[in-house]
Amino acid sequence: MEGDLKTVLIGADVFIGVSSPNLLQRENIESMAKDPIVFALANPDPEITPAEASPHVKIMATGRSDYPNQINNVLCFPGLFRGVLDVRASEINLPMKIAAAQAIAEIIPSDELHTDYIIPSVFDPRCATAVALAVSQAAIETGVARKGHASS
Repeated sequence: MEGDLKTVLIGADVFIGVSSPNLLQRENIESMAKDPIVFALANPDPEITPAEASPHVKIMATGRSDYPNQINNVLCFPGLFRGVLDVRASEINLPMKIAAAQAIAEIIPSDELHTDYIIPSVFDPRCATAVALAVSQAAIETGVARKGHASS
């Protein structure tokens, strides 16, 4: 689909914003498909506030710690670097990045998932360990590890 933001949001299931604050209005969210997912990740002020969007969305996430579902790169980086260093990987490749994302996604058991808890907290101690293990294993599997075993 082509057009301005207002046009392309009509009937959309998902909005992922990483742009600028207060870009969206309630009407934009209301024009989306039923039960849309909105990741308004501009920081410190999201494209639309949860207070304005939440009545009209199924899942809302921001980059802020004062709202549920904080999406923050700190979920990835400590573990990613630990995994890379553990096996002395010569590069960070796409399979390693996917392994990191999958590890983060698997931290919350499916029976604990709900609309306000789709991603672990940045303070969840399981996160860095799970990501490091997944990244180091992916480095080994893709042949970029210079040391042959992953830490546990």
